[in-house]
Amino acid sequence: SAGGIVAQKGKVLLIRSRTLRGDLVWSFPKGHVEAGETPRQAALREVIEESGYSCKVMSSLALVRYSFIRDQRPVRKKVRWYWMRPINKVGEPDAKEVLSTKWLSFGSARKLLRYPADFRLLSKVEALEKS
Repeated sequence: SAGGIVAQKGKVLLIRSRTLRGDLVWSFPKGHVEAGETPRQAALREVIEESGYSCKVMSSLALVRYSFIRDQRPVRKKVRWYWMRPINKVGEPDAKEVLSTKWLSFGSARKLLRYPADFRLLSKVEALEKS
């Protein structure tokens, strides 16, 4: 999978969606890499689909690996993350996947995030935004 941490002017974009178990969670836009796509292309496409923002990639951030259980089977995931800046709003989020989006300060975003990798990604982008 691939995704983007979209930031500008001291704020970061979060999406609200449901986990596989149905829990509500705030996180960053991401999704599967489709046939013929690079991870970078997939991340840009997923950000548009899940947030409605067309973006430019500033740099590659990290390759995050994690695992979980689905249907009593272990699933291993790899997500290539990119730091992005929005270019313009080109549409609305996919209502089937995303319940809402929010631009938040880094501090406010930290209060809503749940996954350890998301905290690390947020800290990396916050440092890049300040440099």
